[in-house]
Amino acid sequence: MLRALVASCHPVPTAAVTGLSAGLALLAGLPALTAVLVVLAVLTGQLAIGWSNDAIDARRDQVAGRTDKPVARGALGIRTVGLAAAAATVGCLVFSLLLGPAGAVASLAILVSGLVYNAGAKATALSVVPYLVAFGALPAVATLSADPPRWPPGWAMVAGAVLGASAHLANVLPDLADDAATGVRGLPHRLGARGTAIACPVLLFAGSIVVLFGPVWDGAASTTWWRWLLLVALAAVAGAAAVLGSRRPAGRALFLLVLVVAAADLVLFALSGVSRL
Repeated sequence: MLRALVASCHPVPTAAVTGLSAGLALLAGLPALTAVLVVLAVLTGQLAIGWSNDAIDARRDQVAGRTDKPVARGALGIRTVGLAAAAATVGCLVFSLLLGPAGAVASLAILVSGLVYNAGAKATALSVVPYLVAFGALPAVATLSADPPRWPPGWAMVAGAVLGASAHLANVLPDLADDAATGVRGLPHRLGARGTAIACPVLLFAGSIVVLFGPVWDGAASTTWWRWLLLVALAAVAGAAAVLGSRRPAGRALFLLVLVVAAADLVLFALSGVSRL
């Protein structure tokens, strides 16, 4: 059952967001205990979002024949995954409150955004909004948990929101047909497979621009040659991904290129933190 629970929590995005929160905590210069609490708050929040998603979508996933989902294929009961989601939600509440009022608000904003998405926002034209809020708030969880609390640079929140929008498109793209067959019509479904496949790398590149030059606009860094060189390189990769997306929206090469740009953005985010958040 443990293996099924792990598979049902959406382990890849859960690990990615939790890992990013750890990096942000380090960039914010938080004490060790506070940094651990930030990571635990984000981790339990992501677990709650992932498990509640599978509990809510169980019937729909069964209709779509999603054998990759433990609940849909009968390897995990709806009640079990629902209880796991409830326990993770309580854990997120506890760890968030231990961050202090400001940090708790930022952390719980991510949790609420994810639960709102699962509860029905995913089937509307505003399906991207929870992602904008959640990823935009992620840098604030770290900085608002500091003593004294402080807001992160504006560029960090904008970059997070833009990358979150791209993550939404990338996350939904492989499931467009299954979702459409069960009545889900979020923003990616309205854009269509080709539109989503093109918009995803374009948004990633836009996020790259903000991450690369946000510290410059903020006066915390100078415009150096390597920023322009990386901008050109990422533009080439994102452009190739957009072209591939227009031709083969579900092609493996597209996803590999998108992963390259996304990984580069995460590294650049860390490098931009030399001046700290």
